[in-house]
Amino acid sequence: MNVLIVSDSHGLTTELEDIKQRHHCSTMIHCGDTELGMDAEQLEGFIKVGGNCDFDARYPLDHTVDIGGLTFYITHGHLHRVNSGLLPLAYKSQEKSAQIVCYGHTHVAGAEMVGNQLFINPGSIKQPRRHPDKTYAIMRWDTPKDIYIDFYHMDGTLHQHLSTRVTFN
Repeated sequence: MNVLIVSDSHGLTTELEDIKQRHHCSTMIHCGDTELGMDAEQLEGFIKVGGNCDFDARYPLDHTVDIGGLTFYITHGHLHRVNSGLLPLAYKSQEKSAQIVCYGHTHVAGAEMVGNQLFINPGSIKQPRRHPDKTYAIMRWDTPKDIYIDFYHMDGTLHQHLSTRVTFN
């Protein structure tokens, strides 16, 4: 199973199309701040949530979905104060019984286990923070216990420093 995860594209269109065409993932997630309308063709096929820079009222604030035997909680993160830490987001995602939490807002790419939950922020494909690399992520697994999170540069090359593997008990 492969899941493409992007966030904080802030109006980019060609880049979203390039990423979609490059990877052909069965599931695609956009964690908000597209600055595009909900029906924009560049977002076709994405599970989408709204961020603080998305003004189309049709965007949901969050989304819970089962993918390949795992429950995902998807949100932008601004309403959970992710700039100050993950605790409020962890509480909300636990209420949803999510094993995987996808969020954005901070523009800082990373993946980390907090308790029994995997938190993934793909970074920003337009305005990264804390490092110069514009990034997105692909989460892949054969079994829900052994998961790889690969981060990519905008040109499609693997970002080895950020990529990681986690094992669920």
